[in-house]
Formats: sequence, C-alpha cells, structure tokens
Amino acid sequence: MARIAGIDIPKNKRGVIALTYIFGIGSSRAQEVLANAKVDESIKVQDWTDDQIAAIREQVGSFTIEGELRSEVQLHIKRLMDIGCQRGIRHRLGLPLRGQRTKNNSRTRKGKRKTVANKKK
Repeated sequence: MARIAGIDIPKNKRGVIALTYIFGIGSSRAQEVLANAKVDESIKVQDWTDDQIAAIREQVGSFTIEGELRSEVQLHIKRLMDIGCQRGIRHRLGLPLRGQRTKNNSRTRKGKRKTVANKKK
C-alpha cells in the first residue's frame, strides 16, 4: 500500500482512482498530477516504482490537501457565521444553504424528525 500525504491509498486500484482517496484531490486533479509526474493513468498502484511514487508525492505536495484544507474550509465557514450573512445563519441553524426547499426534504441537514405536539381546540 502506497502512502501519499499521510494517506494509505489502495494498491489494487488504478492510479487515477486511488489518488481521489486523498481529501482535496478529485478526478481531474488526479489526472493532472499523474500527467505532470509522467505516470500512466491505467497502471495500478501496486505496479508503481519508487521513482514514480516520489514524483507523485512531489506533485501532490504542491496542493493544499487533507488537514490543512479541512481547517481552511472550517475557517471559511466560521467567517460566514461571524459576519452573519445568509449562508452563515443557515450554517448556524443546520439548514441547507443553497436555496433548497425544507418543507419535505433536507433530512440530511436537519437530522431525525422531531414531532411537535398539536394544540387541541
């Protein structure tokens, strides 16, 4: 199992897919990294040589990834909440941010249903 950026990437997958296991690297960035490192995309991770792994590590190191990226995202969210903008308020309340309707859906953001008792007449 190859270890890149502190992450054990799966050895039985193709290079493009395996690199996406690193937070901050998607499919297009994985293709870019492998192209710059001059590694074929179709080669599985277990078939990479030490020179290829070193070249990939060097390419990946130029991006903001993993813990640094996570903390950066959290800082951006905190800034939105501090300035009290619409997105910050929605973050604070745990509601969807981007205009989705909340009457029926949005269970992922709102959590388990909380039944409210109905007042009798």
